[in-house]
Amino acid sequence: MTKPNHISDIIEVLNSGIKFYEKGIEKVSNSELKSVFQEMISEKQKAISALQPFAREEQGEEEHDGSAAVAIREKFTQLLSVFQDDDKAYVSQLEEVEDKVLEEFRKALKDEQPADCQSALRSTMTDMRACHDKMRSLKLGLDA
Repeated sequence: MTKPNHISDIIEVLNSGIKFYEKGIEKVSNSELKSVFQEMISEKQKAISALQPFAREEQGEEEHDGSAAVAIREKFTQLLSVFQDDDKAYVSQLEEVEDKVLEEFRKALKDEQPADCQSALRSTMTDMRACHDKMRSLKLGLDA
């Protein structure tokens, strides 16, 4: 039987994304952005719940840590926000986090996965793509 691959990495990135969105809620001034960020947190929590059983299968325990790459991006955004509009900086960097999430899903889908894991990955990736597209639209709207 095939063991799930790369699921823990996805969960790490999702957890880091949640932390970054939570920080964004504290920092941005726009209430609509705060609402969107909360929606993104909920979607990522839902994705983690769907994938956590496969992380347990993959490594024998649940994944709870965050990704170093996303943590570095958060620090970069903190520095950027000193020099420019917080809302725009956070949206821009969070759209990049969404890119990273999709990249991790693509990596996992390239690996051979058990059928139930493959199905969960595809379903969850659809939701994460919608999150990415929403953040991209926000970013484009703020750039205009």
